[in-house]
Amino acid sequence: MAFSFKPLLLSTLVLASASTQAHRLWILPDVTVLSGDNPAVTFDAAVSNSIFNFDHVALRTDGIRISAPDGSAVEPENVAKGKFRSVFDLSLDQPGSYRVFMTMQGMNAFWKDANGKRHMFPGRGKTASAEEILNAIPKDQEVRIVESYRRAETFVTAGAPSDNVQRIRGEGVELKASTHPNDLYAGESAQFALMLNGEPLKGADITLIKEGTRYRDSQNEIQLTSDKNGAFSINWQGAGRYFMEAEYKDANATKPATERSVSYTAVFEVLPD
Repeated sequence: MAFSFKPLLLSTLVLASASTQAHRLWILPDVTVLSGDNPAVTFDAAVSNSIFNFDHVALRTDGIRISAPDGSAVEPENVAKGKFRSVFDLSLDQPGSYRVFMTMQGMNAFWKDANGKRHMFPGRGKTASAEEILNAIPKDQEVRIVESYRRAETFVTAGAPSDNVQRIRGEGVELKASTHPNDLYAGESAQFALMLNGEPLKGADITLIKEGTRYRDSQNEIQLTSDKNGAFSINWQGAGRYFMEAEYKDANATKPATERSVSYTAVFEVLPD
């Protein structure tokens, strides 16, 4: 059975190591709920040290996918890449909700050679089957093989929210939204669940951070853990935009991997009540 990366390059962030944990990947819309004629949204996409500040690297946009309310694929417009951020536009030609996302799943092997140099196979952006990984790794070195699942996404809506973004496909890591992600208000709680290949993801560590960390002494993180149904409830700390990150690791990997790593990130906008 072949394990390969879906079309996505998550810069140097995706395969977690101790040196990358401070870097966070996000796709940020300037607004999430629109009305009127010819609505459009501008997005910033970056990997940063602090939330919604451009201080590390621009996110490559070639892996970004956009799903329209009717399920069709939409191409981003006016794409531009700077040193610290990428920018693109989206015209909301259909009423309803859009999903803007990046996904990745696959296997990677990690080891050090006799000189202490770090190695990874396949390389970033490359694909490899389980057999190819086994043939490529050294037989005389301690090797970690990690099965990884990643998703980063956000949601925008033209007019009334539609339920298409609340349905899951049962592939990789996904957010199952009981509360519509574009129907969030301060003073109200939101109910979500994390799923992995269609099954509840129990025990994921979840962190939410409201925008504006540059201007306050504490990040004021909301810390949660998904329950046996993968579910969790968020009580928002006022209106604004929020970054959410969920992480999970266990040993229930598909051979030859011995570790399984799951990461989900999202950006939400919470409106005043």
